[in-house]
Amino acid sequence: MAAPNGLATAGATRVAAEGGNAVDAALAAALVTMVSEPGLVSLASGAYVTVQPVDGGDPVTIDGWVLIPGAGLPPERLGLGTWDIYTEYGGGTTMTIGHGSVAVPGTLRALELAHRRYGNAPWADVFAPAIEGARGGFPIGTATHRYLEFVHELVFGWHPDSHAVLHDGDGGLLPAGSTVVVPALADSLQLIAAEGADAFYVGDLARLVTADMAEHDGMLTMADLAAYEAVPRPALTLDHGGWRLATNPPPARGGAAAAAILARLGPAPLAGTWDAAELRRLVDAQREVLAAEPAEPASPSTAHISVVDDAGSACAITVSSGYCSGVLTPGTGIWLNNCLGEQELLPAGPAALRPGDRMPSNMAPTVGRRAADGAVLAIGTPGSDRIPTALAQVLALHLSGRLDLAPAVAHPRVHVRIRATTDPPVRVDHEADLQLPDGLDAPTLVMPANSMYFGGVGVAQWSPAGGLAAAGDPRRTGVVAVTGDSSAQAD
Repeated sequence: MAAPNGLATAGATRVAAEGGNAVDAALAAALVTMVSEPGLVSLASGAYVTVQPVDGGDPVTIDGWVLIPGAGLPPERLGLGTWDIYTEYGGGTTMTIGHGSVAVPGTLRALELAHRRYGNAPWADVFAPAIEGARGGFPIGTATHRYLEFVHELVFGWHPDSHAVLHDGDGGLLPAGSTVVVPALADSLQLIAAEGADAFYVGDLARLVTADMAEHDGMLTMADLAAYEAVPRPALTLDHGGWRLATNPPPARGGAAAAAILARLGPAPLAGTWDAAELRRLVDAQREVLAAEPAEPASPSTAHISVVDDAGSACAITVSSGYCSGVLTPGTGIWLNNCLGEQELLPAGPAALRPGDRMPSNMAPTVGRRAADGAVLAIGTPGSDRIPTALAQVLALHLSGRLDLAPAVAHPRVHVRIRATTDPPVRVDHEADLQLPDGLDAPTLVMPANSMYFGGVGVAQWSPAGGLAAAGDPRRTGVVAVTGDSSAQAD
């Protein structure tokens, strides 16, 4: 397993040791992550879950992404309860926050459907690690603190409940490693564990969330929550290097873009790295694919979990809350997303879509099965519009058989940045330890080695000959664990 922090892998390890399969462990890790990474992800988020079933059946992606809210509301309500802020985070970002920036969250419905179809452990057992983490408190991780340093006042300072959780008595941001307890969060999790996702979508939690929305000009209504359904779709598949890969299908964009880049790359590098000709092919493939199907930039505040087991099951989950609205609904302990406020995803504004429409996404949780021996893998990454390019590069390097998981994940990366509204509209970004060839016909930008800009890939794999293995990205904090008989090893 690979997850954003040690609490998440510990929770997944516990559920696996108690008889859970890869899907149960991934769900447990996702729940712990949503509890313990404030500002990055939360329970009121959107998610995609891609599963390779243990029986070798067709892989499925469960779409739990966010929807446009406002069912039953007059159009003039749109835009109320919001304001714009600018932060230097992510190289400079303007975002919209406040109650009116909250989209209809789908993660809990997606996790519930994945568990119903593919899980083995009891639903309450999957929630137990997250409940204990919420009740006892969790440390502020490095990645979370890095984000909060930019936005703790802008996003979280205006809301009294948010401010109280993340700041000390003098109003300063709590240091990294400080223990945080979010009031009422453990009780909310306990309620969902007992009643299922209905507690959030039609029960007491839904009433608390939507009452607070109505009081502060938010768009999210009881009708929006009650109508939400996670959508299972056949995963988008691609044969590459002896593997059948399965990723997030349309209407999401990231999976199709990653698959198209891989398909255009052809044979993987034989030397375990890219020579000059291969780098040109890699850059050209990215440029061709991203120009044809733009992978719009979006919030890098995303988390990914990859888990496989030795029975041949694989599960990849990617979750996002946007940049967070700043709203911590009183009485619930649940932070709400600001996905309506990701201006780069909705350049024409949310008015261009109707209530109930799914929003665009680049997220691409991916699984794979090797025909020759039944080996399985799970992989994914945060990273905005760098998601498809990061995944394509790691998969091409690893599936060639020339690089093991960790070297393939750590290998320096390149990303063709295409944004029509910027000057220049096309730029080739690369890490300093990757030497690009001449003649790329586009300006380049050198970034430090292991730059967080290029994502944070987490991958897990099992094969009959090699056993279980996992790798996390040195570009972001994260923990991997390989467990059996209740033991785990973490990096």
